[in-house]
Amino acid sequence: MEKWRLILCPPRPGRLNMAIDEALLQSTVKNASAPVLRLFAWEPACLSLGFAQPSSDVDEEALLEKGWDFVRRPTGGRAILHTDELTYSICAPLDAPAVQGSVLESYRRLSGGLLEALYILGVCANADKEYSNSQLNREHPVCFEVPSNYEITANGKKLIGSAQSRKMGGVLQHGTLPLLGDIARINDVLNFPDETSKSQARSRIYSHATTLEEVLGRRVEWGEAARAFALGFEKALGISLFESTLSIEENQLAEVLLAEKYVTIAWNCK
Repeated sequence: MEKWRLILCPPRPGRLNMAIDEALLQSTVKNASAPVLRLFAWEPACLSLGFAQPSSDVDEEALLEKGWDFVRRPTGGRAILHTDELTYSICAPLDAPAVQGSVLESYRRLSGGLLEALYILGVCANADKEYSNSQLNREHPVCFEVPSNYEITANGKKLIGSAQSRKMGGVLQHGTLPLLGDIARINDVLNFPDETSKSQARSRIYSHATTLEEVLGRRVEWGEAARAFALGFEKALGISLFESTLSIEENQLAEVLLAEKYVTIAWNCK
């Protein structure tokens, strides 16, 4: 049985979270160490953009008024507001059994862990659809209002959004499970041509996305969700998780990446 590291992180600022993910990816590939499942949260709330998403989508004044952070992710996809959620990331070398094959193959395989986690929490979810390029509408700025391949849905609405990046001989996939709250509040910090467009976007999110609390009719704490994720990935992928922490070298690399990349205007505002 393949052994993976399980890292449970306290809430951290968004730019540090992204630096940690990249540091773990580099460490996993360079040191040929065990793949990593990291479960974490964000403090304060943070708006993240996909790698290629224009920063002009962001209403910087509204973001400042809210006191929310902003970061660009190293993975693709559209904007996500990280608050009241559980976020997972997986870092593994390309030859790890769980991520072997094409992006879609690995995406489908890893979705098994997400589905199993939700089943443990009491959710009957699905991840069985592959979209054509024409169906993947990239015009809308919000992740949870647009479809994605093998997205996790419950009651016909998107519940977990994920994205994957392959570089440096490894795979980084991360995604988010909204636990509670207003799923459409992200629109408050995004630019729209007019109020009608913003209202329409809000309506689309409500019709296309949901939270765990809405699905279950009860509030799930972060710790309960994290335990379910750990068990779900173990069962679905046939792996054994052992609790770990960031090494001194990984912490140092994360600090370097934070200073040289994730806090810079060149990275976040392109």
